[in-house]
This record gives sequence, C-alpha cells and structure tokens, in this order.
Amino acid sequence: MREVGIGMVGYKFMGKAHSNAWLKVNKFFELGARAVMRAICGRNGIELRKAADNWGWQTTETDWRKLVSRPDIDAVDICTPNNLHAEIAIEAARNGKVVLCEKPLAMNLAQAKKMLSAVRRARVRSMVSYNYRRVPAIRLAHRIVKEGRLGRIYHVRAAYLQDWIMDPNFPLVWRLSRKIGGSGSNGDLNAHIIDTARFITGAEPVEVCARMETFIKERFLGAMSGALSADRKKGGKKGRVDVDDAVIALAKFSNGALGTFEATRFAKGRKNGWSIEVNGSEGAIRFDFERMNELNFYSQSDPPHLRGFRNILVTEPGAHEYISAWWPPGHIIGYEHSFINQAADFLAAMASNKPLSPDFLDATRTQAVLEAMAESARRARWVRVKKVR
Repeated sequence: MREVGIGMVGYKFMGKAHSNAWLKVNKFFELGARAVMRAICGRNGIELRKAADNWGWQTTETDWRKLVSRPDIDAVDICTPNNLHAEIAIEAARNGKVVLCEKPLAMNLAQAKKMLSAVRRARVRSMVSYNYRRVPAIRLAHRIVKEGRLGRIYHVRAAYLQDWIMDPNFPLVWRLSRKIGGSGSNGDLNAHIIDTARFITGAEPVEVCARMETFIKERFLGAMSGALSADRKKGGKKGRVDVDDAVIALAKFSNGALGTFEATRFAKGRKNGWSIEVNGSEGAIRFDFERMNELNFYSQSDPPHLRGFRNILVTEPGAHEYISAWWPPGHIIGYEHSFINQAADFLAAMASNKPLSPDFLDATRTQAVLEAMAESARRARWVRVKKVR
C-alpha cells in the first residue's frame, strides 16, 4: 500500500476537521493508499503541540516554509486564514508537493489564477476542500441531474444562512477583515453554494447581478487573536468592518437556467442553515443541510395521483456512494464524515493517479463567480463572469 505523507498548516476549526479526517480515513475505507500524518504547522508552539498530541501528528513545525520543503511530505493541506493560501500553495507546488487547500481558494481571482498557474507549471496535482460535495445526498442530486431525470433545468435557488456575528459587541475577528479574509459572507458562505450549484447542475453561472451589505460597520478591536471582552468592557477602540455581512445575487447559467444565491451571517435563528433547490421540466430536487442525510425529489413521471416531493433517506446502497465504509442503511452520518469522505477520495486518486476534484481550475471558476458578484455590487449592474481555462 502506498503511504502518502501529509503535512498540514493550521490547527483551529478546519485544522480539527481535517486532522480527524486524516486520522480516521484508513480506519473506515479500504484504499490503495494510506495517510501518514507527518507534521502539523502553526505559530503558537504550545497550542500546536497540544493539537499534535491530540490528533496524532508525528511532528510539528512553526515555519510553514520548512514544512513544504520536507522530503517526507507528499501532500500539503492548507487550513489557514485565506490570506495565506496563495503563498503556501505556490511554494508547496514549487517543492513538488500535491496541494490540498481550504476554500475559498484565494483572496481574489488574480491570486487564484497565480495559484492555478503554479500547480500547472510544477505539474503537481491540486484539490480544494469543498467538502459538501462529499455529502451523499449532494452526490445523489448530482447523479439525478446527470441522468436527465429533471429534464431541462430552469431554476437554481440556494441560500447559506448563519447568525453568529449579529451581536454589535461581537469583536473584529479575522473573518471580518478584508486584509485577512478577502471578503465576508461572499467568500465564506456563498462560495460553498456556488460550488454546489455548479457541481449538481454541471452548468456555469455566466452573468450575475448582486447586492452586498455591511450592517455593523465598526467593531471592537483586540480580537484578532480571540480576545473578546477586555476592550468591550473598557469602552475600547473600534475598527472598521470592511467586508460584506450579507450578499444576495441573481445569476444566469450557461444552460439558460436562472439562479438566486443568498449568503448572510445576519439570519437570526440560523446557525449553519444552507439549502439548494433545482427545478427542471421533468422534476425537482431540494436539499437542506440541517437534514443532511435526506434529499427531496419530485418526478413528473410518477402517476398524477402519486406526484409530490418524496423524501429519500440517502443511506441505501446505490444511492450512498460511500456506504461501504460506513453504517447499515438508516444509520446516518454527520458533518465530520464529509471530510473523511473527502480524504478517501483524495487517497484513492493518489493511489490510482487519477485526477483530484475539485481542483484549482474548478475552484478558480467559482472564484470568478465570487469576483463578478463583488464587482456587480460595486457597480450596481449585471456583470459577465470571466471565463477561466
């Protein structure tokens, strides 16, 4: 069995999700390659050591440049804030490493294109962590459309709703800084539902019209590293929020369909509520992540007296692509399993030398849609999405 040495940069939220995936993937999946957790990298040596011990990483590095040049590492997994993605990915590619990067791929389209050029120039493979593609219900939705069961696609409507920054006293964390995050809800949330729409339908958004809003324009400082209360209690200094809190967009797809996308972190009561619905001439599908093991399907081919949305529990063989690794039908899986499924697909491709997906080209196309929406919001007009080849 081929061993794939993994080096990961970042150990917080996404670092935990990815660490768990690398730790568990070969315990559940029978693959032609095995993940070896060589090294984890971060700036805080004490916290880094705790993370390494907890998740089973063999060694630690506090300089990512050392990590990407190590000969025992085959693939670099980037789980950092967005502003570090490009520099690390480009250097990893130069060192001949396979690159796995968290979404959104980059801070902007120009940066994404540089990353794409770097992996092409180095002739290394790449992959971007759009983990929702690995949810079995989303895979089934993709298959239903590909089989033509919806007929001609007319509508795509998607929403990603959260409420975690609604408190005016919530501090200025890195996700609210353009310098670090690149954008707000657009890159953080909208990227996911754009990628999912592209994956399910196989069509590209070609023209968009968007509106963005920042509802709370100043927040307390002293929180980039997680400090929450000191400045607040003392009436401390505030800084400007220079990213979007919410985005709403219309889209026209390459297949003629119309789409709507809504992403916000100001939807009171919604914690991680995202959904997508696709309507065609012969049927429709609808997915709600809060019921991630289910897919709603409507078929015009049903007899008239039986037509209606049916609820499919996607845990059956033939519907659930990953069922051989998991539990018997009816035994549902959760959020963390999407990352394990992703790791399994990564290792399977590494073992067979097949393409990784979605790769940097795929993710750069999503980045082009994000950029067109931002431009549309600035110019208050419809904008064509730039083609990426």
